[in-house]
Amino acid sequence: METHMKTTIELPEPLFRKAKETALRRRTTLKQLITKALEREVAPYPTADDESVFQVDEDGLPYLPARDVKVTNETVADIQDEEES
Repeated sequence: METHMKTTIELPEPLFRKAKETALRRRTTLKQLITKALEREVAPYPTADDESVFQVDEDGLPYLPARDVKVTNETVADIQDEEES
């Protein structure tokens, strides 16, 4: 059984209001919204040894390594058209 902890955090008022509105729109609770956001934030990043798309820099931040593909506005438009289909 998972143990839950109670804590108090201070948030800027506009962020708090936006979070409450987002939770309401998604038909969830503020607690669930914050929990999911924190789970995503603290999830382990892929390492350079992983054969994933992302690489991780010296600060632990993910990035896409250089590829032999030039991304243009046309490339983005084509992808958006595919998603709309």
